[in-house]
Amino acid sequence: MRTGYSVETVRAAEKALMARLPEGALMQRAAAGLAAACSDLLGKVYGARVALLVGSGDNGGDALYAGARLARRGAGVTAVLLAPERAHTGGLAALRAAGGRAVAAEPGMAGTAALARADLVVDGVTGIGGRGGLRAEAERLIEAVRAPVVAVDLPSGVDADTGEVHGAAVRADATVTFGTYKPGLFIDPAREHAGALRLVDIGLGPWLPPVPDVEALQHADVAALLPRPAAESDKYRRGVVGVIAGSARYPGAAVLAVAGALRGGAGAVRYVGPAADAVIARFPETLVHAGPPGRAGRVQAWVVGPGLGDGAEGRQALDEVLGSDVPVLVDADGLRLMPREPRREAPTLLTPHAGEAAALLGTSREEVEGARMASARALAERYGATVLLKGSTTLVANATGPVRANPTGSPWLATAGSGDVLSGLTGSLLAAGLSPRDAASAGAYLHGLAARRATGPTGAPITSYEVANALPDAWADVTA
Repeated sequence: MRTGYSVETVRAAEKALMARLPEGALMQRAAAGLAAACSDLLGKVYGARVALLVGSGDNGGDALYAGARLARRGAGVTAVLLAPERAHTGGLAALRAAGGRAVAAEPGMAGTAALARADLVVDGVTGIGGRGGLRAEAERLIEAVRAPVVAVDLPSGVDADTGEVHGAAVRADATVTFGTYKPGLFIDPAREHAGALRLVDIGLGPWLPPVPDVEALQHADVAALLPRPAAESDKYRRGVVGVIAGSARYPGAAVLAVAGALRGGAGAVRYVGPAADAVIARFPETLVHAGPPGRAGRVQAWVVGPGLGDGAEGRQALDEVLGSDVPVLVDADGLRLMPREPRREAPTLLTPHAGEAAALLGTSREEVEGARMASARALAERYGATVLLKGSTTLVANATGPVRANPTGSPWLATAGSGDVLSGLTGSLLAAGLSPRDAASAGAYLHGLAARRATGPTGAPITSYEVANALPDAWADVTA
């Protein structure tokens, strides 16, 4: 599992560690890791042209010391100083002693030329404490860059804690971060600015608290969550998930939700709704019932909402399952029909995209997309639920505890019916006994991985049904 900590926590850990180390040792550790990452990207260091874009903070010092290491290996290194009078004194001296040079970032001068002809540019403009977008001078210089960019700790101009981007920001090809990941590196829009991530261990581990601010699951974490039938299992012991989806206008939503549910680990799927014929035609193993839900038979979790429409029958079905004592996943049309204060004793999982989240919060889609972590937490708090906020970064949030950022998403998932498959899959994991947080995290992970497998190595358009069909392979890949 990859974990991220807030700026405040990182600062406290750095202070505790620096008190036990010789002065400057922590920066030298960071610079060594940064220089190694730059060397890997360059392939051949000797004769390479490296430009450092240097601000006044410690990230600028990291860049300067890393530049000195590269210069000693034969690279031609130029530091472009945004604030020459406040550049890190020790780092600047080390660079010059190693044969590098430093120039002021003045319009039309040598700094712009150095950035334009570099083979690699190191972004050391601002650090993790930076707020707001790039200033005009830094933005102008970044526009001159044509080479790959390596960001120091995080791309300048993004918010380390939230992933928000207010104004211009560096778009890095790779980010070398120190000690621990920062939450913003996992969360869009900042994540798309970070490029490939590389973590350099500088010894912060013992001073970081056990509970992070953000988690990103990996294969082993998901494998540990997925249900496995035991020798004495039968379809009812493995859990039954009820699916209330589809309508005369949207029968395909029912088919896709059931497709996801059948591949999610529960022992059986009960479908309740008007699209029974379409469901049985595709999946004869499904248990079907015309409704209402309370007469369909016992389930361990409900999925309600995909393609439900906004008629009276859909609203009644939603009200009935929200009044039940089992976990309920609410998606799509179910979210539009949600009561404003649906406080339940049993667990509730909401799975909105940004537009649906905005409607529930009474804000704009743009605000949700620009502040994804804060929006997911606010929604969880307002509804007393777990929230799976879909999008370019899918987030899973409770009112408290670490937010989980899903790392497996694919842009090809932006296709009709994809969310229906995810709802069925996640609801099945709920019925199999996972908590809403774990079911949402594992469901999003498998869903994204299945999309990647369905698109193939070169990437190609896919349908939601193809995503559902790729789920068994994604499951096998995770548990192998």
